Amino acid sequence: MENCIFCKIIAGEIPSAKVYEDDEIVIFKDIEPKAKIHLLCVPKEHFAYLSELNEARAALVGRTLLKIGKIKDDLGLSEGYRVVVNQGENAGQTVHHLHIHLLGGEPLPW
Repeated sequence: MENCIFCKIIAGEIPSAKVYEDDEIVIFKDIEPKAKIHLLCVPKEHFAYLSELNEARAALVGRTLLKIGKIKDDLGLSEGYRVVVNQGENAGQTVHHLHIHLLGGEPLPW
């Protein structure tokens, strides 16, 4: 999508502090962190909502969650982390490209 900031980050048009990348996802530091560690895990395929999942996208989200679990220690999240997916403006979604917030590195308030 031409106006999507995450698509531009994925394409290398906008710099980001990437901490992980493979063929399907990119993980980078949030520019407005809400925790000591606040990362955004973004599928490279553009879609905005869980309601847009089909079989292939559901499998992609599943692989993404598996990857997070496998590399959590490398991301500095070995002591625990929170996974957040905001859906829609009322939930705080400001970029309409599905992304997973990973928060940790310190005890988090409930």
